[in-house]
Amino acid sequence: MGGGRTHEEKTTYREAMREALREALRSDDRVFLMGEDVGRYGGCFGVSLGLLEEFGPERVRDTPLSESAFVGAGIGAALAGMRPIVEIMTVNFSLLALDQILNNAATLLHMSGGQLPVPLVIRMTTGAGRQLAAQHSHSLEGWYAHIPGIRVLAPATLEDARHMLAPALADPDPVLIFEHGSLYNVSGELRPPSEAMDLDHAAIRRAGTDISLITYGGSLPKALAAADELAAEGIRAEVIDLRALRPLDDAAITASVARTHRAVVIDEAWRTGSLAAEVSARIAEGSFYELDAPVERVCSAEVPIPYARRLEQAALPQTADIVAAAHRAVD
Repeated sequence: MGGGRTHEEKTTYREAMREALREALRSDDRVFLMGEDVGRYGGCFGVSLGLLEEFGPERVRDTPLSESAFVGAGIGAALAGMRPIVEIMTVNFSLLALDQILNNAATLLHMSGGQLPVPLVIRMTTGAGRQLAAQHSHSLEGWYAHIPGIRVLAPATLEDARHMLAPALADPDPVLIFEHGSLYNVSGELRPPSEAMDLDHAAIRRAGTDISLITYGGSLPKALAAADELAAEGIRAEVIDLRALRPLDDAAITASVARTHRAVVIDEAWRTGSLAAEVSARIAEGSFYELDAPVERVCSAEVPIPYARRLEQAALPQTADIVAAAHRAVD
């Protein structure tokens, strides 16, 4: 298949996502990419760089600065049989298209009695840590995980960045892909997939027996770093990457807590009404008698994300916060 890899190759998260876009455009004439600055500029975060020159302006389409308009156009194209990939620059700007996503994309299949599937993929950058201030730095994917009728994905690894797009495009429902901005420059060896990409299940990124660290997206590297620190102290932490935020993989969460009997949920969103709250509630509902300590949550401070670097870092979940939460559960 065009753009596929058969051996491990050094790459970045950004390049893996770009290769996924290239493969999708090559393999299906119905696929096209649209959004603000995705063409000549190469994407605000450089993901689509070079695709305009390769595929032309009909397949890589720059749009006006109107999220409601171009998300709506993507919904219409999907209804007409195309396979659009819509890029929204940041999750904050997606609120300008919330009516289209919630009241149209997510509901049309249900309201039409199964007659109007909307096979639309919407990509957007989420998260903080890059000094882009409050209007560009929030983590609102938990809001979208609240909505029936859509699938919500959060690729945190090179492999997920490279291989989640194809099955997302094959899904008859709208799929939202949240790419944490701190991950674009992450580099490493991209392993070939051992089997078809699975969009339904969480992944164990590190096995352990003493405590479960449950997270997703840009918080995964921090959770893995915390697991390293805890291992040096003799605490074996299991790290669960949720990967899919809707639907959540209840079985994976329950199985991990059954092994470790303690849990820390790490979520860069605000604590109140968060995805971390939902995961914690599901643990209480399904694994209460497995717990040897209350579920801990590590979330962002309840403030708009600050611009100043020290304040921004203080507002976000950090590795030290995860380690401290794990100690509260274990000690």
